[in-house]
Amino acid sequence: MEHDYLISLLVIVGIDLILGGDNAVVIAMASRNLPDKQRQQAIILGTFIAVAMRIGLTSAAVYLLNIPFLQCAGGVFLLYLGYQLLIEKKDTQHIKSSTSLWRAIRTIVLADLFMSLDNVIAVAGASHGEFSLVVIGLCVSVPVIIWGSKLIHIALEKIPLLIYAGSGLLAYTGGEMIVRDKKLSFFMAQHGAVETLLPILTVAFVILASIYYQQVEKK
Repeated sequence: MEHDYLISLLVIVGIDLILGGDNAVVIAMASRNLPDKQRQQAIILGTFIAVAMRIGLTSAAVYLLNIPFLQCAGGVFLLYLGYQLLIEKKDTQHIKSSTSLWRAIRTIVLADLFMSLDNVIAVAGASHGEFSLVVIGLCVSVPVIIWGSKLIHIALEKIPLLIYAGSGLLAYTGGEMIVRDKKLSFFMAQHGAVETLLPILTVAFVILASIYYQQVEKK
């Protein structure tokens, strides 16, 4: 029994660490314009609030997936979020610090909320009803997510164009969520090309829309 518990725990930690890559990107992008002290606060608070929400989501995973078009709505929100992160002004001097901090935390939490809808199903399945496994697995993965976001932030400072890759990741995840929505499964089964191409098209749409916005702003 202890052996099975340990194996399940290792599986859940592995799932959380793999999925933590997405979270680290979101955290780094959402907090990149904050002063150092507030960036640390946004990373820590945003991560722990997101983890607490994910624990709640995992316990309610079966019920959540029965809500019509919830995954589709989450996917659309991630497209919007990816677009917003690209068009966000880099000069934040005119924004009050507290507002910027809470905006960053809100972005981190909302992104994790929608990105976790399908991910929690894997964790819920691996836990076999052992809720303690979910909590322990997430707690183990938190430090990795926090340190990962710091490394990504350093990379964004050195190579600003990486923000397009991060936004593209959000857009691709959003596109995948849309095509995997249960209410759209029949349509997607009948239109395989749409199911295959939509995640790629969403990436192109978000990046091109942000470039167009920036060009208009320059005029």
